[in-house]
Amino acid sequence: MPDQRVRFGALGVALAFAAAGVVGTEAAAAPATAAPLYPEVGRGTHLLDHRAKLAGFVEPDWYEANIPFVDLPDKTIEDTYYYRWRTYKEALKYTGPEDGWIVSEFLGPVGYSAPGGGISAAAGHHVYEGRWLRDTRYLDDYLDYWLKGSGAGPKPAVDFLNENTTDWAHQYSFWAADAVVARASVDGRFDYAVDRLPELEKQWEAWSPQFDRDLGLYWQVPVWDAMEYTASSYQSDDPYHGGAGFRPTLNAYQYGDAKAIASLLRRNGDRRTADRYDRDAKALQSAVESRLWDADGKFYKHVARDENPGRTKLADREEIGFIPWYFHMAPAANSAAWAQLTDPAGFAAPFGPTTVERRSPWFMHDALQGCCRWDGPSWPYATSQTLTALANLLADYPAQSAVDRQDYYDVLRGYAATQRKNGSPYVAEAHHPDEDRWLYDGRGHSEDYNHSTFNDLVLSGLLGIRPQQGDAVRLSPLVPDGWDHFAVENVPYHGRNLSVVWDRDGKTYGKGAGLRVWVDGDLVHRQADLRPVDVKVKQGKGSAVTPLVDDLANAATATASYTWSGDSPADAVDGQDFHLDTPSTRWTTYGSPNREDWLAVDVGAPTRVSDVRMAFYDDGGGVRTPDAVAVDYRAPDGSWVALPGVAKPERGKLSRVVVDPPVLTSALRVRPKRDDGGAVGITALQSWRPEDSRVTAAFRTPDDGVLHVKSGGTTEVRATVRTTTPLTVRPELQLPAGWTAAPVAPRVVTPGRPAELRWQVHAPTSLTPGTRAPLRLLVPTSGGRASGDVVQAEAVFDPADFGKVVWDDGFDTLADYRVGGRFGEPAPVVGVSGGSLTATAASRQSSAVLVAPVRAPAGDVAVVLTPTSFTGASPEDSVLAGLAAGPDDLVLSWYNNKSRTSGVDVRVGGRDFGEGATGGCCADVTWAPGDRIAVVFGATTMTSWLGHGATWRLLRTAPYATAVTPEQRAAWSPAIGVRLTSGTLALDRVQVLAR
Repeated sequence: MPDQRVRFGALGVALAFAAAGVVGTEAAAAPATAAPLYPEVGRGTHLLDHRAKLAGFVEPDWYEANIPFVDLPDKTIEDTYYYRWRTYKEALKYTGPEDGWIVSEFLGPVGYSAPGGGISAAAGHHVYEGRWLRDTRYLDDYLDYWLKGSGAGPKPAVDFLNENTTDWAHQYSFWAADAVVARASVDGRFDYAVDRLPELEKQWEAWSPQFDRDLGLYWQVPVWDAMEYTASSYQSDDPYHGGAGFRPTLNAYQYGDAKAIASLLRRNGDRRTADRYDRDAKALQSAVESRLWDADGKFYKHVARDENPGRTKLADREEIGFIPWYFHMAPAANSAAWAQLTDPAGFAAPFGPTTVERRSPWFMHDALQGCCRWDGPSWPYATSQTLTALANLLADYPAQSAVDRQDYYDVLRGYAATQRKNGSPYVAEAHHPDEDRWLYDGRGHSEDYNHSTFNDLVLSGLLGIRPQQGDAVRLSPLVPDGWDHFAVENVPYHGRNLSVVWDRDGKTYGKGAGLRVWVDGDLVHRQADLRPVDVKVKQGKGSAVTPLVDDLANAATATASYTWSGDSPADAVDGQDFHLDTPSTRWTTYGSPNREDWLAVDVGAPTRVSDVRMAFYDDGGGVRTPDAVAVDYRAPDGSWVALPGVAKPERGKLSRVVVDPPVLTSALRVRPKRDDGGAVGITALQSWRPEDSRVTAAFRTPDDGVLHVKSGGTTEVRATVRTTTPLTVRPELQLPAGWTAAPVAPRVVTPGRPAELRWQVHAPTSLTPGTRAPLRLLVPTSGGRASGDVVQAEAVFDPADFGKVVWDDGFDTLADYRVGGRFGEPAPVVGVSGGSLTATAASRQSSAVLVAPVRAPAGDVAVVLTPTSFTGASPEDSVLAGLAAGPDDLVLSWYNNKSRTSGVDVRVGGRDFGEGATGGCCADVTWAPGDRIAVVFGATTMTSWLGHGATWRLLRTAPYATAVTPEQRAAWSPAIGVRLTSGTLALDRVQVLAR
């Protein structure tokens, strides 16, 4: 395969022109300086046996470098603490160079998540928990994902995804600004927080459509508070998606965010705007007290928005009534509410707290019938909020008589005790409040559910490390009076290492009796008791981190010589690294007949490979760590060349290959081998490229971020390169095989100003519409670093490219279609009238598949459907198009005009296939009269399009070949379909084209 690198000359004071040419595989850059695998811990204490604490953990060096270590007399809490760091690491997902790291909620993907898999429901929890990690890259990327990345992007405003909002960051209630400030209060990097002020203000303001100015309150629907089937929603006409009301949740979140934004504005010198946010917060606080505080019931309650002219409060106390203390919103006078936490008729439970008080007639209503009901079960999400709020009450409010430190410990320990299954640490979705069992725990879905905090509750609550915005830390432990000792070691705090030890008689740790505090290993404070104290901690530099990009994650095509049926080569490059049996994210050779197997990944356009990392899966049984491994890269002639210096893998440790100098290649291959020929597995294969922070390189693309190209056509590609200091760089455009480019004369630039680069790029004539191929911009600098950008070039659909007419029906007469029912519904009445095919619903919802009397030819096939009119009825007002043999064997794209959404159905042998074949659901689209719907089949994928005039928009891509064999596809015919609840819809024309 030829190397398709097109370069410009040196960029420094000027950008010189250079012609395209073929070069060797060695990257033309200085030798690489390998980035550290983990952040440096730096100076600290060495009081605890860290390796013993991490016994049995995979990749213990990651935890050693990142987490605070604790030693507690309560082993239930301590074991849960270390377990929850393992689950947090599992939830770290690298999505790709655009968004970087996110923190996932489910370990497996779900259909209602934002691009890359983010769900905003628990994002505040994710930030509070992750703020204690030493490596700042995870939360830097994650917060940017929600504030200005894909998580801030548009989403369909449909009931399934929250019809009240139009972007992913507002799909669920989210305390974004408060979390940003809480995070900065730990790491001390307020410059990051202040830089995000414009996005934080935009995030806050975007809730305004749900603000009732007359009441001065925000309304929310319980399900979009992440809690469907609540006491609130059960008292509406829709227990799942109903119950809109003025709730303590979103109002407290907005209060907390306003206070956080105000504090950042003051840091930035904008007191005037800060005062406005403070006034908004105060007004919100006043409205909550006036409208949501029940003086008789002494609790914050939900007030229904609809059919409630008197604004009567819900009779039931729900656990969300504790949330105002999470943000220091509740006045001290309301502390009597906390008596309900320990009241047996309130929220108290052996595995509680409960999500609604036991007095409520809705307590555990249908809760045993299946997920997800927040009307009594113990829910980690809410327990986290309640314990954070309780810690605030005990540490930051005046003394009160409702609850004390022992209550905090009791609830926290009960929370830890819920996190068990078969005697081992485990967290799922919801727990029975009175029995030692998880209620909502779906196999392959709920394992290690990352929807709550625990370690933040231990660190900031139980052990009392109260982060401050100034050069200090407040220590206010909430441990029981009977505890004689505890230790927390090397907490990453304000760029320093903070260690706190309590040793009543000095015999446990041998460092003296009482409380001791160290900063960077130096003893800075001692006292005899556990009274609250402020300790000075000046801001330090923290651990330097190198910007890194994994060029394989979610961007490589993975293949293998053999894969066990329960695994997938793609799972090795999905950006996740965890070692569970269920769900799994790995490639294994279990059951392979081969003595040796391989896993290969192709990134499309060449990139620089300098740091390859492999996490091997080892279940202690049939799949074990390999005894040796070879790593190859693909040379320009297509041959495989072995990388030198590949070390013997060690069980439980990350394997690493540093490539010096880097190689330029479009593919890697890994060949792990056991001496006994047994099975091996890989959970993560990564190729990390260090970037240069002095260089920014970016393609200039349309608003959708995709470069639209025509098969066989030429498109101008533009990019900018900016340097912050004078240095020499040589920008390169890397292309997939079969693509060519010619550079256009560059322009003179100066450091700090962007260089405008242009190429004329020619696409191959063989591209199937919807096919995407990466174009890669690389800007190598010193030390093996290479900044860059990737743009996906997408082949657009054009009917003119399909010159062969297979079938063309203008519906002048009713052709000999084979008509079959679908979904067990009766077929509609189908006829022809005035040049249109009409379908009229039978006595109830009706559907049909109409198979044309022609065979679909091999190669690329397009089915183009022109609707005439729709019924407007709900819920089904749909047309379908694609290929089929009948109603039980089909691949059809559907468009529902009522819901304005489009998706794909894949059914083979009467079995419906999921998103692995359909590509997921759903595209947000609106048809207008005259628009056409096209479905294009390639060898392995089907794409659907909406045509408006001469412009075609890609709707969905479905990898249908995962369910349909080539032999089945060859026997199928073009087909259309209808599904309607009532009335009549009409179709104007269907064309089947080939090329």
